Amino acid sequence: MQAELKFAISMAIFGSIGLFSIKTGLPSIELVFVRCLCATVLLGAVWGFQQLNTKQQNKKAIPRREYWLALLCGVFLVTNWIFFFRSFEVMPITVAVSIYHLAPVIVLLLGSFIFKEKLTGKGLLFFFICFLGTLLVGGIHQHTTVSGFLSTGVLWAFAAALFYALTSMTGKGIQILSPVATTVIQTSLGVLLLLPVVDWSYFTQLTFENWMYILITGFVHTGIVFYLFFSSLRDLKAQTIAILVFVDPIVAILLDVTFLDYRPDLYQMLGILLVFVGISYSPQKEGSLAKT
Repeated sequence: MQAELKFAISMAIFGSIGLFSIKTGLPSIELVFVRCLCATVLLGAVWGFQQLNTKQQNKKAIPRREYWLALLCGVFLVTNWIFFFRSFEVMPITVAVSIYHLAPVIVLLLGSFIFKEKLTGKGLLFFFICFLGTLLVGGIHQHTTVSGFLSTGVLWAFAAALFYALTSMTGKGIQILSPVATTVIQTSLGVLLLLPVVDWSYFTQLTFENWMYILITGFVHTGIVFYLFFSSLRDLKAQTIAILVFVDPIVAILLDVTFLDYRPDLYQMLGILLVFVGISYSPQKEGSLAKT
């Protein structure tokens, strides 16, 4: 399968995660726990198979620092997932996904402060375009007070975008540890972190249909998508990634409109357009973010 097709498929599948997460019947923490568990099992098997087929002399020594970075990245990743799925519980998928895809712009902004990377006037302009789009798509025009706007759940989606950006920035320091091994470390950590706080009573109330959506979200949206994503990423140019990454939010919005009857008003449609315009600039500068 060509790298472009594998990447596009991974983006299309991930775009449906909002719809599937709602159908699982699980709150965010319990759903993230299942997702981490399924991904650990599937990607752990893939990693083990890769190790068996890699000759000993071809294996590189991995610095301890990269394992610590992978663990820190895992904390950010799991927190990102919890906020992301929580945002689906309190706001339309279209709104949550549009805000969530501010992450590349946040990377651009944080990079200018943390890594002293030069932020151009053009980059700052696109940041404000994204920010304005976020306010509109979040429905700020529908509220008379700031507290009313914030109560819509926009902070959950923004927090998810922030931790998505932190995950990506931390992951930039991992150069030798393979992407699959890194993900297995992250999801295994997620299982350990969430195990003490999982409310098992939610699992006793699930239907067969709920379990089907849960298993698909765990194995397909996490395990298979991560495998397709990582196995194609290194063979693609940054510009190709920047274009194909839009498959994700487009699929998410189409499914939200088609199956959940979401109807954005004129201001929100303008906001979605502004967010897309804004994030079309940052991926070409920053390369790809690890899809979550």
